[in-house]
Parts: sequence; C-alpha cells; structure tokens
Amino acid sequence: MAHRRRIETVDAKGLTLIELMFTMALGVTITGIAVPLMGNAVDAIRAASAARYMAARIMSIRMEAVRRSTCVAFRFQPVGTDYAFAPFEDGNGNGIRTMDIQAGIDRQLAAYERLGDKFSGIQFRLAAGTPDADGVVGPGEDGVRIGAPQILTLSPDGSASSGTLYLGGKGGQYAVRVLGVTGRTRVLYFHPGDHTWSAR
Repeated sequence: MAHRRRIETVDAKGLTLIELMFTMALGVTITGIAVPLMGNAVDAIRAASAARYMAARIMSIRMEAVRRSTCVAFRFQPVGTDYAFAPFEDGNGNGIRTMDIQAGIDRQLAAYERLGDKFSGIQFRLAAGTPDADGVVGPGEDGVRIGAPQILTLSPDGSASSGTLYLGGKGGQYAVRVLGVTGRTRVLYFHPGDHTWSAR
C-alpha cells in the first residue's frame, strides 16, 4: 500500500497590532537616543574644524606679513553676540590701528567673515562657567581675548600680539592661543569632565 506523503502548510500570519505598536515604539525610542548623539558628534566635529581653520587663517596672515614685509592683522568686529573678522595691512609703518583703518590708511585685504557661515552653530565665545585656558573662572563669555582694540597683529619678523580666541558650539569648547614671541598658534580643547584644557 502506497503511502502518500502529506504536505502540511503553515499559514503565514502578519504582526498583531500590539507587536506592530511595540516595534514602532522601539524604533522611535532608538531614534530619539541616536539623533541627539549624532547631533552632538556633528557639532563637535564642526567646533574642532572651526578651531583648526582659525589657526590656519592666523598662520596664513603670518606668512602674508613676512611676504609683504609689513604688519598684517585680523580685526575682530562684534556682530550681535559673535564676531566677524577681516585682514588688514599696515599702510604707514606704525602697526594696524583703528583710527588708521577708519581713515583708509590701513588697507582691508579681504571681506569680513564669520565662523558660523562656514561652520554652522559655531561662534567666538567661552561657555558660561568654563575656566579660561589659564584656569580663571568667571571672566565672562566674550570669546575674543586679544586686547582692547580687538586687533590680532602679525609682524614681518614672525612675532605677533599674543592672545586667545575661544570658540565653540553645543558640541565642544576650543581655544586658539597665539604665542606672541613666535607668532605660532596652539589649538586647545576643554575637557568638561575634569575641567582641564589640553592641546589638540
């Protein structure tokens, strides 16, 4: 007697409404966790890139000062809570001065630019409660610390007016420190966990 093989089929069933709701809730939860983390990572990359860009711009005008055999400077102008900056060339041999800029003696070499236009969300500032690179807490949130005229001058001998530019966004606090004698720059990063600055 021949045996017939019986083929059993399993009915394919879809997800129940509860399973579907659970899956969707899980997806929303994971997305809710991942998006801020990704956003903070992007902000941190922008802040680091802006700091390196600013250091490179300072070094470029240092080379320009040597090439032109005259002082070249960045002048920082307040724009709301931020700053715009532009390079100027000494026109009369007495350094870059606000009155000489206003009189047209010290010539502007390029248009003003803002970090936020290249690196969204980044501006010159020191976050509230953050100590400066010297460990001093509470000097204010102003990110441009290069003297009252807010002019950073690079000389043809390679030296510079010293100071520190603080910049950052939601994802990190950086500083670009200019060393006066050598005119070189150092990029520093603030570690919020232990409240210290380190070179980057």
